[in-house]
Amino acid sequence: MDYKFKTADPFLYNLLKEYAKENRKKPTEAETVLWDCIKERQLGQPFRRQHIIGEFIADFACIPAKLVIETDGGYHQLPEQQISDEQRQKWLESQGFTVIRFTNEEVINDIDNVLEIIKQYL
Repeated sequence: MDYKFKTADPFLYNLLKEYAKENRKKPTEAETVLWDCIKERQLGQPFRRQHIIGEFIADFACIPAKLVIETDGGYHQLPEQQISDEQRQKWLESQGFTVIRFTNEEVINDIDNVLEIIKQYL
């Protein structure tokens, strides 16, 4: 099933599509580790990476479960980024999504626990 137009802001889609495509080409180590564990319905649900929802690009999204997973690097500790992340999360939640966040370190060093937490939300 093609979900791209069901969640994307149609006015920003083309711009965001290019940015998402670039993000998929250059994933962080944590994104690669997590994607290798959730792609191809390994957890029983389909996940998309760098998926556009509204005017945002989610690191990972499971549309049927309305679940967004974000992997946060060090810059997410900056005050201005924390405000942006909070606003983004509130908007996603207002659209019915659950957002869970993991640090890059959690994903890289404790993937089994990360996967267990994701399974609980699914």
